[in-house]
Parts: sequence; C-alpha cells; structure tokens
Amino acid sequence: MRLSRIFACGSPVRNPSSGFDVSSLGVSTAAVAVHSTPPPFLRLAGHPLRWRLLSELARSDRRVGELCRLAGRRQSLVSYHLRQLRDGGLVSMRRSAADGRDTYYVLELSRCRELLTGAGSSLHPAMTPVEREERSPAQTIARALFLCTGNSARSQMAEALASLLSGGAIEAVSAGSHPKPLHPDAVSVMRKQGIDISGHRSKHVSEFRDQRFHYVITLCDRVREVCPEFPGGPVTIHWSVPDPTRAAAAGEGTLPAFERTAAELCARVGFLVEAIEHTTTSREATAHA
Repeated sequence: MRLSRIFACGSPVRNPSSGFDVSSLGVSTAAVAVHSTPPPFLRLAGHPLRWRLLSELARSDRRVGELCRLAGRRQSLVSYHLRQLRDGGLVSMRRSAADGRDTYYVLELSRCRELLTGAGSSLHPAMTPVEREERSPAQTIARALFLCTGNSARSQMAEALASLLSGGAIEAVSAGSHPKPLHPDAVSVMRKQGIDISGHRSKHVSEFRDQRFHYVITLCDRVREVCPEFPGGPVTIHWSVPDPTRAAAAGEGTLPAFERTAAELCARVGFLVEAIEHTTTSREATAHA
C-alpha cells in the first residue's frame, strides 16, 4: 500500500519544474540551466558536524546531551548547529514528557526528503524519485516491538501501521509499561483509514521480556526511561511522540490530536519499513556475494 494513501503520510515530494516540454517531448532551456550555487539544503546539511547530527537523529530522537556525547563536541557548538538545522526546517524540538527540563530533537524526514529531491532536480531534471510499487504479502524479515506507557493509542497504531505498510514483512507487536484500555479515538482514527484495531488488547511489556526482536521502538519519553533489555541485542529507537490523550487536558478535543499522531506515526513507520527492507536486502546481497 502506498504511504500517500494513509493519513497523507509525510509531505508530498515536490518536483520543481522538470524542464521538459511535454508537448514536443523536447528539453527546454530550463533543463540545462546552470546553478551557480548549491541548493540551501546541501549548504546546510553539508557541514560535517550538522551532517553527523542529522545522521544520529535519523536513527533515533535524541536529547542535546546525548548528541554532544555522540558527536564528541561541546554543548554550545552542538546547540548552535542544531539551531541552524531548526531554522532550516530539518529538525524540530519537543519538551520531554518524562522531564520538562529536557528537550528531544526530532529529524523531519519528510521535509529532508522533499528538499533532497528538490536538490537533485536542480542538478538534473531526471533525478526525481520513482514511486514505490504496492507491497504484496511477504515473508517475515523482522520483528518489531512498539512501546508506550499505556499501550492504548500510540503503540497500538504503530503496530498496525508497521504490519500494513510492510505488507506483513514486519511482525509487529506492542505493549506498555502501565497498560490502559484501548482508546476509542485510536480505534476511530484508524477505522477511517480502513484499519481495524478494535480487536487489539493492551499488554504489559513483561509479556515480551523473554522474546527476541530485531527492533524495539519507544514512542513515549517516560517508557524510554524504564524500557527493559531484551535478549539478542535488538536495535533500539526512540520517537518522542506526544500523547494525544493529553489534548483533553489542554482544552482541545482529542480526535484532532489522534489524527495528528496517526499521521506522524504513518510517516515515521513508513520510513522505518523502508529502512528495514533496505538493510535486509543489503544483508542478503552481501551473504550471496
């Protein structure tokens, strides 16, 4: 299933003027225009430290202290470059739900893809993305566990999306550190997109503590702090996704908040599925080389 069909996953990829004269099937002068300076995205992301920060955030949402340790640079310098990335729309920040003094930085993958595609098109009009074909049911290539505090909304939606968007190639399950009943707005939002999670049940993370996973993804800042270790050393990823149920406490209806959460999860899960498939394909190619 194409990602664009569910929750308008991510920003549509903009294709600047292709430079082709469709009526004559010729190439217009725009196609051979010379750009004297690199596109802003390349100038922004091309700095070595900023590229390192983007690379780390592509793997997981991070706090500034973590980024400083990973990059081996002082906080003032890392904060300066994070501000440059924020101003360029490549990175956003969110206050930690576990500790209000902390902030998580989030890579805006859809925006990065959009700008990178535009940069490619500015070099040559033929450098445009090829639309992915719809996936058919496939053999399982990975197991993924999605965790949040209540296992009532975010992780349940992520579980369903991972299974659907991978065509069944990813065996996804979900759990919580303090399970609560499945939220009706989560069921409603997913049902509008043709996904039925009404039969799901909330589960405690202890049900899976002896199982092996390739990926463990925490969707809640609080559960990240108490996430247990799992056998086999799975890849751990953190997404700092706001709790949509808190919208009611802020005086907002919860359904719009659930729709925003579902859209964000669809984009993130879509990128994760593609990364897992790419990693698996590369590993298989190496094994048969």
